[in-house]
Amino acid sequence: MYGIVKQSGGNISVYSRPGEGTTFRVYFPVTTHGAPEPAASVEGDPTIWPTGSETVLVVEDEESVRGFVQRSLEQQGYHVLRAAHGTEALAVSDTHQGIIHLLLTDVVMPAISGPELAAQLRTRRPAMKVVFMSGYSSDAIAHQGRLAPDSTFIEKPVSPGRLARVVRQVLDANGDRRGA
Repeated sequence: MYGIVKQSGGNISVYSRPGEGTTFRVYFPVTTHGAPEPAASVEGDPTIWPTGSETVLVVEDEESVRGFVQRSLEQQGYHVLRAAHGTEALAVSDTHQGIIHLLLTDVVMPAISGPELAAQLRTRRPAMKVVFMSGYSSDAIAHQGRLAPDSTFIEKPVSPGRLARVVRQVLDANGDRRGA
């Protein structure tokens, strides 16, 4: 949440008193522009989202996000392996006998970052494709030099439709759907 508020130019204040509770106040900048007109979208219709049957390893340290991504991908036909952090992801990869077509990993995680994890897994599974995700904006991630410029990146929060489209696009890149 902090990343989303900051990339929007806002601030968060937290007030807490024992026995009284906690209050979060979220401040966003004032705008003189009206809300944009909604674009015609098929976002709400899962029957037209891209589907697949490949295996995706989802690595995300936030349980609720990990569960959301898993459910979204499984509803589109993918087989999902999950891990809460990089060390667990390495163990999942080592014990999984089949192909892992795609690594979908958070960028910022404890111990092993997403880019470090991807580099380690690619030595074991060189044809595996990678998508990075983060609650930080792509500009913030690029500015910190965390990802190579040609990396595929999804900002969180992500909708199920966008997730399905990006995963399918990456899996279909170069016509290679073999995996590693």
